[in-house]
Amino acid sequence: MAETDIDALARQEWDVVVVGTGIGGATIGHGLARKGRKVLFCERGFARQAGLAEGDYAERLCSPITRPTSTMDAKTLHRAGRWPTPVVDMTGKGGRNYIPFMGSGVGGSSALYGMVMERFTERDFQPDREMASGLDIGESKAWPISMAELQPYYRQAEALYRVRGSADPLRRDWPDLLAPPPLSAAAAALSQRLAKHAMHPYQLPSACEYVPGCMTCQGYLCPRQCKNDAWQVAIQPAITQYGAVLIDECEVIRLQSSGRVVTSLECVRQGKPLLLRAGMVILAAGALATPALLLRSASADCSNGLANRSGRVGRNLMRHLIDMYIVKAEAREGYDNRRKEIAFNDFYHHGPDKLGTVQSFGRLPPAEMIVNSIGDDIAGGDLRWALPLLKLVSPVLRLFLRRMVDESISLASIVEDYPRPDNRVELSGGDRQTLVVHYRNDDDALRRIALMRRLMKECLRSSSYRMIADATNNQRLAHVCGTCRMGDDSRSSVVDKNCRAHDLENLYVVDSSCFVSSGGTNPSLTIAANALRVAAHLAGEMALPTAGVLPARVNLS
Repeated sequence: MAETDIDALARQEWDVVVVGTGIGGATIGHGLARKGRKVLFCERGFARQAGLAEGDYAERLCSPITRPTSTMDAKTLHRAGRWPTPVVDMTGKGGRNYIPFMGSGVGGSSALYGMVMERFTERDFQPDREMASGLDIGESKAWPISMAELQPYYRQAEALYRVRGSADPLRRDWPDLLAPPPLSAAAAALSQRLAKHAMHPYQLPSACEYVPGCMTCQGYLCPRQCKNDAWQVAIQPAITQYGAVLIDECEVIRLQSSGRVVTSLECVRQGKPLLLRAGMVILAAGALATPALLLRSASADCSNGLANRSGRVGRNLMRHLIDMYIVKAEAREGYDNRRKEIAFNDFYHHGPDKLGTVQSFGRLPPAEMIVNSIGDDIAGGDLRWALPLLKLVSPVLRLFLRRMVDESISLASIVEDYPRPDNRVELSGGDRQTLVVHYRNDDDALRRIALMRRLMKECLRSSSYRMIADATNNQRLAHVCGTCRMGDDSRSSVVDKNCRAHDLENLYVVDSSCFVSSGGTNPSLTIAANALRVAAHLAGEMALPTAGVLPARVNLS
């Protein structure tokens, strides 16, 4: 980008600056740009470039042999749409650095996701009776919005992301989705086995076009434009059709504020400072980066961090508690294990307990990546003495894993996590740049994980399978949420029901940070639906810009 283009961006008084281009930021920015608002998308990662870091894991693209993520440079990961820098897990003694497998780039985590877009249930928005632990006494555990309020926006989000799937036989409120492709032979055989054990499988709702040659591309950037991610569905149309502008490689360092108004955004792009101004700022950088930005934006007026009068910014961190079940496939003709195809919700509610869904995971990562991941786990734990043994057996282990990857169908059991204030994100270091995660499973979570494992063992009793117990592994930050929770009470929440910060007039949070509970299924569709809901609210409040103030495009080449 030329200096004159940077100057042009800095001179503009934008209606809206959206920080982060995952599903939340992309969807709300698209919705507001359609309504004629001047929208600037600000993304710390890279814009998508055809042919660059597409079609395979970054670990395999950067080297002739797969190597651990911890040895890869930040730019390599960022080019591949991945979170590039270590965070500190403080569960163990002294803490452990690791790089979470999350998105960071245009499209956010949707650039890497498996494309499952499923609605929460009505009870997900009223979780009070299921939560045996969690928030402080007296705080509401329910969402300030209901399923009924979100229903029309769920329909809009399903249409926008072109979701395909069949009806869940256990739900009465199932939407009318686009037709999915036929099940593969292996998935159909597994579905029949599950039905014989009184399960109710159905085809997962998926935001995929299934073009010829589709590889589903879970975990890496799609080269065929069949993945309906936030870039393809929302960012590109917002730019090309509605005059929005995207600036990549631009990290927002802090927000400046005066009284109850955010006045500007301090950014760094390619090592150079940049100051942006907007009438409204929408944070959608994810449930780790969004609270981190607010905490970094502390000032004399808000010493605990911006929008943090309640002290809840960064707290109530939740993640889904996921185990993997590697089931040997029976059907060999037409066998394909790349797609996420089936799910069942028979354990979503089990007696008085709230658990979650079970769904296809898709194809496992290559054997070399699994071995290196095992090595990373050993090196960061108490079994460092076993590293030489792992090196000794790794050739045989790789052969075993390659066969497992090629000849199995993977199922993921998802157990809902509940909010607890001690599970949190905070900053450390003299520059306040180091992201620290404090997270522990309480006794209730461990009990529900054990219950899900017993139920899965029973329903897979006629199958040959292996379990990978990842539900208690803190390095698997799947579907992280809750760190800027919404609520009606400003003493116990960060944003109100319309996702506006209680403390500020022009600051909103629309990623999964605002979730009150994590639900028992993938969060992507709920993030999108909520973003559309907030976009409709804001469009009704914001005056249209004066004609001719903003050029339709800013040249970012």
